[in-house]
Amino acid sequence: MEETSVFSLCFMCSVRCPIRVLVKNGQVKWIEGNDNVDGLGKSLCPRGAAGISLLNDTERVQTPLIREGKRGSGKWRKASWDEALDYVAEKLSAIIKHDGPESVVFGERTNLGTHVSKTFMKALGSPNHFTHDALCKGSVNTAFRSMFGYTDAQMGPDVKNARQIILYGRNMLEAIDLKATRALMGAIEGGAKLTYVDPRVSVTATKAHNYMMIRPGTDLALNYALIHVILEEELYDREFVNRWVLGLDDLRKFIAPYTPEWAAEETGIAAERIKALAREAGKNKPATLFHYGYRGAHYQNEIYQRRAILILNTLMGNIEAPGGLFFKKGPGEAGRNGIRKLTDQPLGKPAAPRFDRCGTAAYPLPDPAHGLPQMLPDAILNADPYPIKALIANRLDPVASMPDANHTRKAFEQLDLIVSIDINFSEIAGISDVILPESVYLERTDCVQAANGMKPQLFLRTQAVPPRYDTMEAPMILKKLGDRLGIGSYFPYDSVEALVDWQLEGSGFTRHDFLEKGFVAFSKEPIRWDRENGLKLKTPSGKIEFKSSLLEDAGFASFPDYAPVPEMPDKQSFRLITGRVAVHTHVSTQNNPYLSEIYPENMVWIHKDRAAELGISTGDRVRVFSEQGEGELDAHVSDLIHRDAAFMVHGFGHRVLRARRSYNRGVSDADLMRHVTDPVGGSPGFHETIIQIEKIKRASRGMSLLDAHR
Repeated sequence: MEETSVFSLCFMCSVRCPIRVLVKNGQVKWIEGNDNVDGLGKSLCPRGAAGISLLNDTERVQTPLIREGKRGSGKWRKASWDEALDYVAEKLSAIIKHDGPESVVFGERTNLGTHVSKTFMKALGSPNHFTHDALCKGSVNTAFRSMFGYTDAQMGPDVKNARQIILYGRNMLEAIDLKATRALMGAIEGGAKLTYVDPRVSVTATKAHNYMMIRPGTDLALNYALIHVILEEELYDREFVNRWVLGLDDLRKFIAPYTPEWAAEETGIAAERIKALAREAGKNKPATLFHYGYRGAHYQNEIYQRRAILILNTLMGNIEAPGGLFFKKGPGEAGRNGIRKLTDQPLGKPAAPRFDRCGTAAYPLPDPAHGLPQMLPDAILNADPYPIKALIANRLDPVASMPDANHTRKAFEQLDLIVSIDINFSEIAGISDVILPESVYLERTDCVQAANGMKPQLFLRTQAVPPRYDTMEAPMILKKLGDRLGIGSYFPYDSVEALVDWQLEGSGFTRHDFLEKGFVAFSKEPIRWDRENGLKLKTPSGKIEFKSSLLEDAGFASFPDYAPVPEMPDKQSFRLITGRVAVHTHVSTQNNPYLSEIYPENMVWIHKDRAAELGISTGDRVRVFSEQGEGELDAHVSDLIHRDAAFMVHGFGHRVLRARRSYNRGVSDADLMRHVTDPVGGSPGFHETIIQIEKIKRASRGMSLLDAHR
């Protein structure tokens, strides 16, 4: 049989890079980037290349499973789809009848079918749908809305055309968003200067012209000082700011005490370096880009750190300027109709409040579209504001992704029903009553991706090969459950292809139009708004609000006083910081046959001087512990990390035996983290935990895993 090309979208992480899949005799022979897409080429990251091994992985979930024995024992029996769906529907019906629809919660990693799951929950009458976005960037979302009236997802950075780029721990070369990574390297090759601020030297830091090893937790102090210099020395774009900004005088008065000399004491970065960065930024404006990051879930003041970054961008006058921030344009900006979503139907509003009280007086500002998932364990244990009895998780692992995993496990034990719609034997799947196996992205067509931007486009994930096992697409799983629960009329399709056709009605495109390149475009030329009088801001004032009505009306300050970061209490104590490695995606790829071999477990980075005080050398086995949990792993001793910090790659420490390659490898940072939240923005504070480290009395391995894999 002749080899064929299928254009699709990767789903080895949440970026969804466009790909070309080469297929022969029903087998995927090769995957590469879709070089029809501007700025992408044929590039593929390690995770994307490992999609073939995910497809053929014999340790992924292969058939519907129903638990037998104690929850978490790893004992399930195979079931047909009809039996498994009947079982789930009967359990949900009984729970809803006894405790109301609000007792059912649905959590997922945001995907192309999120409009299907939101429809499912609203049709049931439950307000309790949440996504991983809140765990990752909820405070970034709130910061954007407080200044522009748009979410972070509705704006973007023009990295390619920037002349100066400042990254705050945004480890773009290990994240990996290929298009953004190529844009960054292209900008640097074209003469742009990169400043990287992070307590640890990441791969991205090695590409920086100016690396600042900042004391963990003090980013806001650095930004207050940068704003101070920019205003004091009149380095900002006065014409743009005078036209579009509300609250400049309030900011100027507030920022006066926060000098570079003050910030140097707090951050460990010399005052002259802070002044030099501010002056260089002013020189290169408006093509100076202070990148607002992606994960904005570090500290309890997270929203103010992200607002400070957005203030710096606005002072540069880079909004809708090449090399700055831009508003993403949809089909309407090109005079066209977009796609339909199931959530466009009249579904009504559930009577009960959300379990996390998101959008109420308790948490007025976080976005209810994503919720506050970290509040779920306490809501279950305290039956507050009402009993929670059932959890459905789709490609999201709340056990491994939320702080204080042991607390989460304890809470989930109280649930009457846990259902996982998943590909892998994740931590949540390991304690589920029913596992409904989802087809991997190469085995399925998916809902249409609306890619708004300067050139609005649509992309389509198209099935490349038939399913290897007895699996199903999530939109079909939810439709079949909906049919059994009496809400099937909200799902007007009998296949995902039919759903795609329904979505495209009125857009001017059909599925056939995607075959040639994998995407279609509403506009051939970039769409920019007029910076003089054409910014369509959605704030009440119609301005970029330094002094924010969203914050002030909710009783929060626009410019809070800086709270100093405490010193470490003793020589064993370190601030836990976590991050990514290019090989893995969060908690989902550690059992992948290819990727687990390349990077099988994490280690803990500590500064060489601090390690010497504790008698620890590279390769030593150490115990890491906090009030929440503990674990054992290898130490990596280096001078490329701040003295106060201990770094671990996120995603390890899996406990599900059926995922044999990742079982008991490394330590889960979620086991160690304490549960704290930015009360204004809504993100968890993943870097607010102080851990202790001690050497385990045994012979050193002599080489860390990091060194071994170089």
